[in-house]
This record gives sequence, structure tokens and C-alpha cells, in this order.
Amino acid sequence: MSRNDGMNYAPKGKPNKVVSENEFTFAAIALDHGHIYGMCNGLVEAGARLKWVYDPDPSKVKSFVKAFPNVLVASSEEQIMQDEEVRLIAAAAIPSKRCELGLRAMNNGKDYFTDKTPFTTLEQLEIARAKTKETGKKYMVYYSERLHVESAVFAGQLIEEGAIGRVIQVTGFGPHRLSAEIRPKWFFEKKYYGGILCDIGSHQIEQFLYFAGCKDGKVLHSKVANYNAKDYPELEDYGDATLIGDNGATNYFRVDWHTPDGLSTWGDGRTFILGTKGYIEIRKYVDVAKDKGGDHLFLVNEEGEQHFSLSGKVGYPFFGELILDCLNRTEYAMTQEHAFKAAELCLLAQREAVIVE
Repeated sequence: MSRNDGMNYAPKGKPNKVVSENEFTFAAIALDHGHIYGMCNGLVEAGARLKWVYDPDPSKVKSFVKAFPNVLVASSEEQIMQDEEVRLIAAAAIPSKRCELGLRAMNNGKDYFTDKTPFTTLEQLEIARAKTKETGKKYMVYYSERLHVESAVFAGQLIEEGAIGRVIQVTGFGPHRLSAEIRPKWFFEKKYYGGILCDIGSHQIEQFLYFAGCKDGKVLHSKVANYNAKDYPELEDYGDATLIGDNGATNYFRVDWHTPDGLSTWGDGRTFILGTKGYIEIRKYVDVAKDKGGDHLFLVNEEGEQHFSLSGKVGYPFFGELILDCLNRTEYAMTQEHAFKAAELCLLAQREAVIVE
């Protein structure tokens, strides 16, 4: 797991198996983004069997097999799609190609689990919405900055317990290290990655909807810019947005590619959650100049001030819940509408963004 670049950040947790051996089989297709490792780690730790991998690039497959030595290498995508034992396809394709792969998976009777962002156009979203209704299959999304961060998981539990009352505002910061020299060509082409608010902004909007309990929202204002990456004219290295939820909660977030080399990890991700009876701060990946470890949560409410160091203590329940949802056709891990709504709002924020010159 690399602490220096977010593209290869793949958390590992304690195994918490929800199924017996061979009860739930999945496969990995499209290894274009390193998040596929975190996605597969989470599923395997929850008891899933990773049977197949396929990517047209042999070097990507070789690295993947090194991480998951028991996986079988498929000769084609079709070989996996035709395997009736495979229930779920996990994939981290180039963002603009994620939807078409998901459609193929669902057409072949598989649930689909994709890296964020799940779409780069609103047209893709509408096609996927229709396909999930037609097939009854899932189009789930790896919003890792909540699902694979123990302090964020714990924040959700505290909110559910009423620790800070009604959530009325969420502020999120999602800085990333650019590491341009190791990025693939598509990363710098907007038709492939979709724009900064569409891409890493999707994490922030999903967290707002989840923490504030919103089913819908409206983008009030958004901005994007290329301040310091002029060698890559299609890259947006900065973006921010303001939203309001259908329940009156508000949101501001900022995402960027400006993490300095002196930071000990790839990004100082933080979330501030204000409630009517208290507030929470999450320091996800580092406590600057104090602790290079992550997963710090600060809670202030009517009972006082508390600091929780949560690394290795909470786990990642999403993955086990997703497996059981696929088996039982339930929606405990994440509802389909929530996954799609977060995607829709990030696409709208991107489309409506003011371009700062």
C-alpha cells in the first residue's frame, strides 16, 4: 500500500468473513486504476473468492497476480463473463469506459462494482439506471474515501447514534498528490477522466449525502481551474463546489492536485461535520506534524471533547454488506439510488463549473 500516491492506495483490514469458502465468487477486469487492489482486498477480507483476473496489458496482470497469487488469469473478458460461478465483476477501467463495462457485466447476469467515478457523462448515468431496472443487477461504486477509511466509518456510526444531533453542514477537503510522472496518459485527457469534480469530487459529494442523510441535492455553485499544471492543458488541478441537500443540510468541498512533496502521505484528507448538538472532524490519512498514521476522529458535543485513534479498530463493513446484498438482493451496503445520486451531482457540478483562468 503506497502512502505517497493515492492511485495505488489500497487499504488492508482485518478479515471479517460473512460467507463460507466458495459461497461468493467474483472476478477482476480492467486494472487501469490502482484502486482495484483496495476493492479486491475488501471483498477477499469479507470472505469472497477472487477467481479470475483479466486485462489486455500483461504487465498489469503480472502485478495483480503477485498481489493475489491464487487468482486465475483469463484469456479474455468473455471467458469471465460466461462463467456462471462469477457473481460480481470488480473493475477499475478508464473512467469513460466504466459504464460500458458495467453494461456488459449486467447483460451477462453479473453485479458490477466499479471504482469511482462511475460515469463521465449524464448520458452514461441514464443508460446505467435503465439497465439496473431492466436486469435487477447492481451497479455499485467504490467511494473509497468513506467506505475504506475507518475514521469515516466511525463518523457514520456516531451520527446514526445521534452523537451530534441533526447534521446541518459538511465541509470536505480532498487534496491529492499529482505524481504526474507515474500517471497514465488518459489521466490528463478530459474526455477520459471527466474533470476534477466528476472524478475526485465524487467522493466528497457521496460523503455529504451520506453523513447529512440527504436523498437528493442541488449544486449551487462550482469552479475548476488549472493553476499549476500548464504542461497538461486538459488537467484541472483545482475544483470546489457548494451544494444544498433536500433536507436543508449544506455542503462545501474542495479537491485539488496540490499536495506538497513534504507531506508524509498522498493527501491530507479531512471532513468536518456540524450537527445541532456537536461536531466531528475526521483526519483521514495523517495528523500533520503529530502522527503519520491516519484515522483520527475528534468529537465535540454536550458531553465534552474526545479524540479517537481508529486505525485497525473499526474495519470496513461495506464489503461484507455488499456481498450479502448481492446474495440476498438487499441494499444494506449502499442503495442503488444513493450510488447514482452522488454520481449525478458530481456530473452536474462538473458541467456547471465556472472555469477560472
